[in-house]
Amino acid sequence: MNIIEKIIALHSKQKIVKPGNIVDVMIDTRAARDFGGANVVKNLLDNGLTVQDPSKTIFTFDCNPGGSDQKYAQNQHYCRQYARENSIRIYDVDSGIGTHLAIDNGLAWPGSTFVSTDSHANIMGAIGSFGQGMGDQDIAAAWAKGYVWFKVPASIRLNLNGTKPADVSAKDIVLNLLSIFGANKLLGYSVEIYGKDVDKLTLSERVTISSMATEMGAIILFFSPTPAMLDELKALTGKAYASVSADPDAEYEKTFDIDLGKFVQMVAKPGHPHDDIAVNDVMNIKIDSGFIGSCTNGRIEDLRIAASILKGNKIAPGVVLKIVPATDAIWNQAMNEGLIKIFKDSGAMVSNAGCAGCAAGQVGQNGPGEVTISTGNRNFEGKQGKGFVYLASPAIVAASSVAGCITTPDQIPGTPALFTVTHDTLRVTRKEEKIKSDKPTIVEGTVWIIPKDDIDTDMIFHNRYLTITDIREMGQYTFDNLKGFEDFSKKSKAGDIVITNKNFGAGSSRQQAVDCFLSLGISCILAESFGAIYERNAINAAMPILTYDPSILEKADLKNGDRIRVDFVSGELTNLENRKTCSVNKFYDAQLAIYRNGGLL
Repeated sequence: MNIIEKIIALHSKQKIVKPGNIVDVMIDTRAARDFGGANVVKNLLDNGLTVQDPSKTIFTFDCNPGGSDQKYAQNQHYCRQYARENSIRIYDVDSGIGTHLAIDNGLAWPGSTFVSTDSHANIMGAIGSFGQGMGDQDIAAAWAKGYVWFKVPASIRLNLNGTKPADVSAKDIVLNLLSIFGANKLLGYSVEIYGKDVDKLTLSERVTISSMATEMGAIILFFSPTPAMLDELKALTGKAYASVSADPDAEYEKTFDIDLGKFVQMVAKPGHPHDDIAVNDVMNIKIDSGFIGSCTNGRIEDLRIAASILKGNKIAPGVVLKIVPATDAIWNQAMNEGLIKIFKDSGAMVSNAGCAGCAAGQVGQNGPGEVTISTGNRNFEGKQGKGFVYLASPAIVAASSVAGCITTPDQIPGTPALFTVTHDTLRVTRKEEKIKSDKPTIVEGTVWIIPKDDIDTDMIFHNRYLTITDIREMGQYTFDNLKGFEDFSKKSKAGDIVITNKNFGAGSSRQQAVDCFLSLGISCILAESFGAIYERNAINAAMPILTYDPSILEKADLKNGDRIRVDFVSGELTNLENRKTCSVNKFYDAQLAIYRNGGLL
C-alpha cells in the first residue's frame, strides 16, 4: 500500500484498502474553527448528539483573532460556552492557526488522522499525517461518533528529480507545480512527493508545499518524514515519532518525473493560484501593499527570510507591509530573535497570530484597485479583498515591499518606485440631481413613539455596518440593534416621524446613524434632547430634528400611529387625528439656512 492507504487501513481496522473502497475512518483529532464551529455545535444540539471523546476534540479560533467582527465574536463565545460544558480544549484567539498548532503541539503526527472545518487541513501531509477539511455536518459527525466515512482515493507518485536552484524557495516549488498541473489535473488524488532534494526540505518548507494541495485540487500532498524532520517534530512537541512510508511495491495510478532543476522563482497572477508566471516577466509592476503570513508562509523560517531582507531597509513610501506569524509561539520566537524589531524598524505592521487576510477576519485585506503581493495560498477575486493579489514567496514579498514594485531580493533598486499623481485615480461623484432650495418646512407623517432615553448610535446603526458608504443601503439597518424596534426599517414608510426621549444619538460620531433615516425617507425626528455630535451631524445633513418639552404628548394627545403635521419654522405641531396643537422648538436660523441649502456641503 501507499501512504494514504496505510493510514486509512490502520484507522478503519482493515488489513488492506484500495482506491474506491468506502470505509469508516477513526479520526485521531477532530477540530472546529471559529469559522464553522458554531454550526458544528448547532448540528450536534439540533440532532441530540454528544461528543464521543472530548480529549480528541478541539476548537481553534484562528479566522478572526480578537473577535473584531460581531458575528465572529458571537460564534466564538457560543463555542466557548459549549466547550466549558463539554470539557473541550480551546485554542483561543491568542493562539494562532489551528493546523499549525496541531503540528507544533503533537495533535497530529506521522500516520495520524486529523479533520477540521479548515479546507487546508491537508497541510498535515507535510508530516505524513492524513488531514482533511470538512463541512459542518461532517465535523459534527466526527465529534459525535469518532469516525467519518471516506472514499479511498487513487494515488499519484510525483518525483522531483535534479537539484533545486539556490534561489528557488518552497513557495516557488509549489507555484511551479501549479503551473504544470493547474487546478484540476490532480483533482481527487492523493499525491506523494519524492526526490533527493525533496528529502532535504525542512518542516516549514514541506508545510508551504502541502498547504497548497487544495489549490491544486488534490486530496493531499504527502511527504514521507525523514529523520531530520522527525527531529524537528520532537523538538517542537517533545515526542518521538516513527516515520510513515509507502511500501516498495505500492501501487500508483500515475507517476510523474519532473526536473526540479528547471524550476524558477514564480508569482501567481491575480485571480488564480495556478495562473503562474516567472517573476522576471512581471518585474517592476507597482504595488500598494505586501502581506507575509497565512498557513502557507507564517513559520519562523519565513519570518527569518523576510527579516534578512528588511534589515537595514525601509518599506517603500506609500506601501504597507503587513506581517502575521502563524502561531503565538512563533510570534514570541520572532520577538526573542529580534525579528519583530527589524520588522517595525523597516516600517512594517505586525499583527497577532492567526490566518489573517486569507480568512477576511484580520489584517491583510485590500481595497478596490489595490495591488498586493502576498504569501497567502489563494488570490481568488474577493478572497483577500477587492483588489488584485499576486502570490509569491516571503523573499519576493519582502523585497517588493522595499522596492515598491515586484522584484527579487537581488534586484532591489537603490531608489524605491514611487506613486505618480495622475489626478484620475479618484473621480468626482457629484450627484446629478439639482439640489432643491425649496425643501419643505412643513411635513406630515405617521408617528413612531419610542419612549426611551439615551438611544445611542450603536442602537440606531450598529458598528458592524460601518463599512457601508452608499446611503441607499443604510436604511435597512436602522434600529436593528434597538430592542423592540428591530423591524423598524421593514415597517416604516417614507414621511414617517420619530418621537423619542432624552439624549437621542448618544455615543459615536458615525454619520450613518443620521443618514439611515434619510435613506428611509423619515421626514423628521423629535426628541427631548440630542447627543451633541448627533445634533451637528443631523443639521449638517439637512435631516430635520427638533427638540420638545415632554408635555406635548399630553397636550396633543399623541399616540403611536397618529398622523401629525410639524412646522419647522413656526414650531407648531398638530395632531391630525384630533386637531389638537402644541409648540416644539423651531429651527434656529443657522439650522434653517443649512436645511434650505440641502446640507452643509
